[in-house]
Amino acid sequence: MTSGKIRWGILGPGSIAKSFAGGLAQSRTGELVALGARNPGKPGLAETFPGARILDGYDALLADEDVDAVYISIPHPGHAEWAIKAAEAGKHVLCEKPLALTAFEADAMMHAARIAGTFLGEAFMYRLHPQTLQLVELIKSGAIGEVRTIKSSFGFAMPGFMPEHRLYANELAGGGILDVGGYPVSMARLIAGAAAGKPFLEPDKVVGAGHL
Repeated sequence: MTSGKIRWGILGPGSIAKSFAGGLAQSRTGELVALGARNPGKPGLAETFPGARILDGYDALLADEDVDAVYISIPHPGHAEWAIKAAEAGKHVLCEKPLALTAFEADAMMHAARIAGTFLGEAFMYRLHPQTLQLVELIKSGAIGEVRTIKSSFGFAMPGFMPEHRLYANELAGGGILDVGGYPVSMARLIAGAAAGKPFLEPDKVVGAGHL
C-alpha cells in the first residue's frame, strides 16, 4: 500500500455499490482502485465509479495484486461463494448484508477468513454509526431507565409485485426478512444486550406472521 490507504475493489456494480463508492471518495483511510463487473462494457461504469479500473469479471478483481480489500455487493446468493474466494485470494472482505443465506454458509465464510488470516465483515452500516454507539452508551448507563419493550420496524413501498425482482424472486433469496428484516432483529438484540450488559442477547422464542 504505497499511499497508506486501503485499496478497495468493488465486486458487482449495483446501486448499493454506487453508494459505497460515494462514501469511499470521502474516506481518509481508503480509496477505490478497481471494479469487477460481469459486463465491463456497460455504459456509465467509468462515470459512476471514477478512478476505478473496470475489470472483466469477479475473478479478475480477486486476481488483481493492487486490491487489498473487496466490497461484495452482488445479490444475496453469491455472497458466500465470492467471500470465500476472496479470502482464498488473500483479500479482506466487507460483505453486504445479509452475510449469508444460512448459518452453514456464514460458518464456511468465517472459516475461510480465519484460514487466510483476512478480515471478514458484514456491512450493517448502522452498527458502526456514532448515533448507535451513543444509544448503546445511554442504555448501559441507565439514562433512559429500565428497558421493558423494544419495538422496531423497517419497511418501504414497492410499485407492485415484480416476480423477477431480487426482492421477490426465490432464486435470488427474495423477501423482506433478508433484505430489511435483519435490521429490526439486529437492533432488538443489540438494545436487549446493552440493557443486560452484554454485546447482544439471543431470543428465548421467535414467532412470525406473514401476509401474502
